[in-house]
Amino acid sequence: MTEAAAIPRYLEDFVPGDRIRTGSTEITEAMSRGFAEAYDPQPIHLDAEAARASMFGGLVASGWQTLAITMRLIADTKPLGTTPMIGIEIQNLRFLHPVRPGDTLTAEAEVLGTRRSGSRPDRGFLDLTVTTRNQDGMPVVIQRWTLLVPTRPGA
Repeated sequence: MTEAAAIPRYLEDFVPGDRIRTGSTEITEAMSRGFAEAYDPQPIHLDAEAARASMFGGLVASGWQTLAITMRLIADTKPLGTTPMIGIEIQNLRFLHPVRPGDTLTAEAEVLGTRRSGSRPDRGFLDLTVTTRNQDGMPVVIQRWTLLVPTRPGA
């Protein structure tokens, strides 16, 4: 764990334009099939022949898997340090391009802004745009997250 990840971060620690970049993960065919078998058992994810005949022309990973991987990539960066990430809302979720077995995904969160809670001065809201990209830099998913974040004690 980096030194920055070992301390809590508060709402006041973020300013618009801050960027949080993640590591990467490769989507193997076994991962893609395993997720699909458990959570999204459609032929486009499981059956190579059926997938070739689809609009995708081959196997694609489930969009739900892409979202779960995005969450893991962001969580692994510990953008709030030791403060847990508590999601309040996801808006404007858009799947832009299919993710295929063999793709390598990375994610980036950009801080759009912060807002203090009107009813609870000990917390506020962190608004982020989260973009997941493949190995070619092509955006595959974009979404806007709102996280519940504590304010600095005594601030």
